[in-house]
Amino acid sequence: MIRFLRSLMAQRDRGIALPLVLGVGMTLSALLVAGVAYSVGTLDKARSDQDWSGALAAAYAAIEEYQSRLANDTTYFQYGNPASTFSRPFPADPSNIANSNVTLPTGSATNAAFGVGVSGTWATVPGSDGTSQFRYEVDNSAYYSSGTLRLQATGRVGAETRSIVADLRQRGFIDFLYFTDYEIQDPQITGDNVATCVRYAWAGRPNTGCKEIAFGSNDVVDGPAHSNDIMRVCNARFTRQVTTGYNPASATALLYRPRDSNYNSCTGQVFDLAGQPSREGVIGMPPTNTQLKRETRSDLTGVDVPRPGCLYTGPTTIRFNSNGTMTVRSPWTRATNVAGDPATSGTTPAACGLPGTGANQLGSAAGATITVPANNVVYIQDVPTTAGNPNTWATTARPTGITCTTGANGSNGIGFPMAGEATPKAATSTNPAYACRKGDVFVQGTLEGQVTVAAENYIYITGNLVYEDRDRDILGLVGNNAVFVWNPTNSWNNRLLTDYNRTIDAAILSVAHTFQVQNYDEGGDRGELRVYGAIAQKFRGVVRGGTNGYSKEYVYDDRYVYTAPPKFLSPVTTTYGVSVWIEVSPIFAADGSYL
Repeated sequence: MIRFLRSLMAQRDRGIALPLVLGVGMTLSALLVAGVAYSVGTLDKARSDQDWSGALAAAYAAIEEYQSRLANDTTYFQYGNPASTFSRPFPADPSNIANSNVTLPTGSATNAAFGVGVSGTWATVPGSDGTSQFRYEVDNSAYYSSGTLRLQATGRVGAETRSIVADLRQRGFIDFLYFTDYEIQDPQITGDNVATCVRYAWAGRPNTGCKEIAFGSNDVVDGPAHSNDIMRVCNARFTRQVTTGYNPASATALLYRPRDSNYNSCTGQVFDLAGQPSREGVIGMPPTNTQLKRETRSDLTGVDVPRPGCLYTGPTTIRFNSNGTMTVRSPWTRATNVAGDPATSGTTPAACGLPGTGANQLGSAAGATITVPANNVVYIQDVPTTAGNPNTWATTARPTGITCTTGANGSNGIGFPMAGEATPKAATSTNPAYACRKGDVFVQGTLEGQVTVAAENYIYITGNLVYEDRDRDILGLVGNNAVFVWNPTNSWNNRLLTDYNRTIDAAILSVAHTFQVQNYDEGGDRGELRVYGAIAQKFRGVVRGGTNGYSKEYVYDDRYVYTAPPKFLSPVTTTYGVSVWIEVSPIFAADGSYL
């Protein structure tokens, strides 16, 4: 019986084992299939993730590639695809490509990155074996006003696309609160030997005889600073990065001289960032500011001066008013826009003020009050003598009601020099102060607006020059020659102004000479010279002599990191840096169509 039961149990076990084995086998097969499917899915996801990351890298590569094109050709900002929606200045009318600010480069300059649409081209990221590509679109509508370009770049890898928008701005003088080409006083003012002194210290300028200027114990430079030369620093404080010129032949050349103006050794100077200055290449100054004069021509509206600024002739006063207007007195002006170079014709748009001596006209004693030209240039030129120029005056002629004299004690007929004023120390025999027919501008007031004021000769800041709103308003001052803080004194070296302290909100550039206080060594203590903005100059100017003049309080306008005063001059050679960039939703699909 027992044997029989064992036999039945064995048969039962054999019956159960078969389905059990089959069940286990099926489960293992299912797990194997699931594992393979998971592995394939993971591989696809990994590839997709890799492509997604690669597409962003391709977009960044597009920005860098476009920057390299700008570095090789500073006019490259004019190129783009007029069929691009990003490039059109009138987005409300996408079909109006005739009004685009960009054109496609042709011939050997053809650029595949300007492709648009399914049939459009893509540029290939070098070294990617053709798997990584990009396109970019250019918006240069703000270039002429602020020097800023916007680039929308899209990268493509496989089926993935990603887009970024970057603001590109020219690197230049306003990257620094303080910039000089040479750390010496202007030889035109000092009379020092030009051949000996106008060279960098690292290139062999002598230690004495060239009136180098030092930063002293009361000086605080609250912003980035650069000199192509070697600075003298004595107990001064720099709160941000300082860069100096270098000797290409010597890696151990001085970064700065710890000496005062008399070449005595100094200690106690403070560099808050990075410990001490670092090296940087020479940033070249443009020879003149005549590029800004070009911005007042009416015959270039179809090329690169779409909105001409205002041209004034001879000594001119400008007072900015806090309501967004400015009052201009310019008796020598006959035409405020011109055509041709040299000019052969001119016009008198009401927006720049009307010539003449009637009420609210440029030649009247009260001047003309007009709206500040929006994002534009005001240029003051010397009185022309060329036949055919609409602003030409005969050498013996004078505007109605204007009496002026020439020479070292000259008068320009519009209030300078003031009563009792002695010849300014900065005057020279070759270019005296307050000359009768020079393109000098005398400026002060409260600015509401965005404008650059440039002068063929001198700029005099005759009072406080401030913004109504430091977040909105912006001013550039560009003198071909010196930019002076007006400080008239009499024959006994006493000051004639009763104000104390001077505030200037502006980016200041003296192309060929200097920024300094007039009569800096006369008139007693004048308080603080407070500059909020940037200062750039060929030669270093003096603002204090002994107990006379002003102490310094210079503060950088951080907006210059991403914008600039309208059409502000750039160095002879420049690069473009990215001031802002942000990722946006993909602009193009992988097939090239707009999303």
